[in-house]
Amino acid sequence: MQQTTAVKQHQNRLTSYQGKVVASATAGFGLENMDVMFLSFALSSIIGELHLNGSQAGLISSITNVGMLMGGVIFGMLADRFGRIKTFTYTIFIFAFATAAMFFASNLTTIYICRFFAGIGAGGEYGIGMTILAESFKKKDMGRISSYVGVAGQGGAILAAVLAAFILPQFGWRALFLFGLIPVLITFFVRHHLKESKAFETSKHDGKGQFKALFATRQLTHQTLGLMFMAIVQIAGYFGLMNWLPAIMQKQLGLTIAGSSTWMISTIIGMSAGMLTFGWVLDKLGARLAYGIFLLASAVSVYILTIPTNTMMMLFAGALVGYFANGMFAGYGAVVSHLYPTEVRATANNVIINVGRAVGGFSSVVIGFILDHYNVMAVMIFLSLLYLMSFVVMMSIKNLRRREYLSFNRD
Repeated sequence: MQQTTAVKQHQNRLTSYQGKVVASATAGFGLENMDVMFLSFALSSIIGELHLNGSQAGLISSITNVGMLMGGVIFGMLADRFGRIKTFTYTIFIFAFATAAMFFASNLTTIYICRFFAGIGAGGEYGIGMTILAESFKKKDMGRISSYVGVAGQGGAILAAVLAAFILPQFGWRALFLFGLIPVLITFFVRHHLKESKAFETSKHDGKGQFKALFATRQLTHQTLGLMFMAIVQIAGYFGLMNWLPAIMQKQLGLTIAGSSTWMISTIIGMSAGMLTFGWVLDKLGARLAYGIFLLASAVSVYILTIPTNTMMMLFAGALVGYFANGMFAGYGAVVSHLYPTEVRATANNVIINVGRAVGGFSSVVIGFILDHYNVMAVMIFLSLLYLMSFVVMMSIKNLRRREYLSFNRD
């Protein structure tokens, strides 16, 4: 009897702690995405005030992506070597204060510096948060849990849109970035309620946080490069969907939307539903089948965007494409956490997803080039081919086979 009571108490404590982990990770990623999205809503105001040309304005996002890649590598290695919890809070501090520092930016150079440091913090935060989750839950549940983090990111985008709608007209773009300080509140909660996992405490000291460990063998090299390519395609499709397709469909198909917010909301609803579905499929059927279904569906669904003849059809098409194209995003943290050992788990998460961000972010430039020289159908073919290539690469990764992947889900 006493033993049964002790087991129940242990389970209750574990559930309570897991709830705190989920709250910290989802809040962290949601508010990080809010900070990143502030730039999208403020960019036109910044361009107008500082009289920037297209290249100068575009470089702001590029510098942010470079910062994310650097921050991902640096903080991933630090988290693996010295601990997840403190490193996680440091990344939040950096991207929060760097975002708020935009309030004082009076010239382009200062903006570049602020966005670079914001990128460094944001690039480190995601992978560490996913690692903390992976070491707090049974691996067979990580698809579902990671989907919550992905949905939280979409919630952060909506929050950024709402704040921008109220703040920009009344107080200007600088005041909007002051709300970037909100994530600092998370750090106090994390420091007081989370602790290092037993997996980290007992992991081998040798090899902790070593970048080269991701390429230690031929199979690991193939796996790491393959996942990087999949992440690049994931981000490329996202940027194409969110940045270009509303303008393409309005201009080329003669459709109108009452502001970009309508498109964004419908697409985000589709993305969030896709993430929740993908997480369930990942846990139940394995990574290969989950990614196979969603990648092939994405390759086909992009053509649906050429069909709509009215606004409602366009919103539905955007939600459907978002469901498949971005539903896969949340799964990367779960898959990478399965495939790499504790000693390099945070490094692997951060390096793989931030290479995707840094390289995939240039898809907007490629799509712009295609539109200048070809047509809308050429853009759809480009995106479709990317998803098909990602499917081929995914099928070549040995440890994503159903048997090998599910073997990670025994504990």
